[in-house]
Amino acid sequence: MFLLAAVALAAALTFRDYGLGWDDYTHSQYGDLLLKLYGSGFADARALSFVNLYKYGGGFDMLAALIAKVAPFTLYETRRLVGAAVGIVGLLITWRLARRLGGPVGGLVALVLLATCPIYYGHMFINAKDAPFAVAMVLLLYGAVRALDEYPNPNARTMVLVGLGLGATFGARILAVVAGPYVAAGIALIVAVEISRIGAGKALTRCGQFVIALLPALPLGYLIMGLLWPWSILSPLNPLHAAEYFDTFFEKPWRELYEGVRIAVPDMPASYLPHLFALKLPEAMLILGAIGLIGAFVAAARPRVPLNRRACLLTIALAAIFPVVLAMIMRPALYNGLRHFVFVIPPFAVLGGVAASWIIDWLRERSRIAVGVAAAVFAGAIALPVTELVRLHPYEYSSFNWASGGVRAAQGRYMLDYWGLAFKQAAQGLRAHLKQTHEKPPAGRRWVVAICGPQPPADVELGPQFETTWEEKRADFAMSLGTFYCEDIARPVIVDIQREGVMYARVYDLRGRPTPNLLTEPPP
Repeated sequence: MFLLAAVALAAALTFRDYGLGWDDYTHSQYGDLLLKLYGSGFADARALSFVNLYKYGGGFDMLAALIAKVAPFTLYETRRLVGAAVGIVGLLITWRLARRLGGPVGGLVALVLLATCPIYYGHMFINAKDAPFAVAMVLLLYGAVRALDEYPNPNARTMVLVGLGLGATFGARILAVVAGPYVAAGIALIVAVEISRIGAGKALTRCGQFVIALLPALPLGYLIMGLLWPWSILSPLNPLHAAEYFDTFFEKPWRELYEGVRIAVPDMPASYLPHLFALKLPEAMLILGAIGLIGAFVAAARPRVPLNRRACLLTIALAAIFPVVLAMIMRPALYNGLRHFVFVIPPFAVLGGVAASWIIDWLRERSRIAVGVAAAVFAGAIALPVTELVRLHPYEYSSFNWASGGVRAAQGRYMLDYWGLAFKQAAQGLRAHLKQTHEKPPAGRRWVVAICGPQPPADVELGPQFETTWEEKRADFAMSLGTFYCEDIARPVIVDIQREGVMYARVYDLRGRPTPNLLTEPPP
């Protein structure tokens, strides 16, 4: 509880540091349109055809838009604060899930691993789709594990948790269907073992009891899905249409940097996800998570382990690895690092917590000194990602672990600030420079800033005294991300946003000089 409070305090003190990314402007519009949909009694139906976002759930966008009406912050600051709150709920659920399987030690270690994971911590502030989806998925997983643990008679509270999880996950992304196979695997393990022990008739009867007990979760989940994703219930087939839409890449392909090579996003290698997880997850999470993953599969196969626990461990292990393996087989378009797979990190943290509980129990039987040494080693390992969280703030999501060489080694090989967050600090720096030098724009117009990166966020961050453009020829300044498609131009640098010696954004002075080309190739 102290750790959760510390994370909440850190979030409260820093949420306004996070800039806007590529999707923020559109998502904020979607949230407002959803509120107007409900506020007009479905008369204002623009949300049901808004770009392609109507094929996603909009629960987070609605919540942020609603809170922004009463919060004393700007809309985008409110979105960051709400994102942090949702992320902290995910930490709480992960702690409870790991504590159920690994006791107090397992719960605490899992919470520490997830809270200090730069990918999860960074995305919970900035990501309106993938971070809330990760929280919804761990909620569903928690409900499923409780149900398997109470098999064949899950109680009413567990049924409600399953219903909430179903509604929240499908109400966020249709990708929630990926949870079906690993939950089904846990049930199948119980049924298969019980058939061999008590016969097919009794085993199937018990399975029927289990299903009947959980049936009320379905209408509850459907109701919540409909509230969060109203387009999904306009027609019974709409969720299937959304799945079909996302089954193939729906945008014009662009190239992203991977291993120093510019590759079209539909052509990323099968190794993309496991390779990036190895480079970006903190070392302590990688080691403990791997031990927990292997141990969970071993325990699931051991008859001496209680059957319900075997099913729970199998489900958690598959939740952490099955989506990654499926993506390696199906080869969807992969881009923006690991953001679409943030949802596998909480179950991986749970496995790390369970592994830690096993290790501590084994050491406790042998030596108290060994337990103290293990705790000290763990604290030292956790200090690495904590240091990165501080050094990279507010770009934690771009982190690479120490073993890989950090963001300095990743520069020029992988995407770093693909979200474009650094425009906030770059805009602040430009405004401060102009104020310090007492410069005013030419009479009759505003300052004009050419943009290499997401233009709407740049426009919001710069404010009304600036005009943004893609056209360099009439610009006074250029604001550019530190990514491969933005040219490093030979012009005076006014603002240079860096972390660990890596450039995240720059502002150039273009006045009185030949106009350069900012783009090396079109951005996504």
